Amino acid sequence: MKKLVVSAVIIGVFLIYALAHARASVGFAPSQGSTGSTDPSSSSGSGSSSGSGSSSGQQGTTTTSGQYKDGSYTGAAADAQWGYIQVKITVQGGRLTNVQFLQYPNHRDRSVEINNYAMPQLTSEAISAQNAQVDVISGATDTSEAFIQSLGDALSQAA
Repeated sequence: MKKLVVSAVIIGVFLIYALAHARASVGFAPSQGSTGSTDPSSSSGSGSSSGSGSSSGQQGTTTTSGQYKDGSYTGAAADAQWGYIQVKITVQGGRLTNVQFLQYPNHRDRSVEINNYAMPQLTSEAISAQNAQVDVISGATDTSEAFIQSLGDALSQAA
């Protein structure tokens, strides 16, 4: 009888865990300690992330007549709950001309799906807006908010 009760409890706990996990995998739900990749087309999760946000930097600071100083600027890594988002921007002629994702959550199929959808839109909006005031993408809220943070940090270095 004892074994039957213990077995029922274990099965019950497993079912609760499985339902909670299935619910979390449907959306972009919280998890910590994931890694990003330096290649946006990669889905292997082989990159690394310190999570400290201290890896911001810049290259080249030739002043032009535009809004920003020419060069490349790396924003701080921002927590997107399933991993970190970090961008590197390129400024030419005083204008934002390119946004490259250095890190992004890509260790799960769902993360890859969300980011493959969101990253091109966020990049395009940022270049069009010439600032970090981009719309949050429905279904990719965490990615969008972390993108805005990292982009804002990079742009502040270029200002």
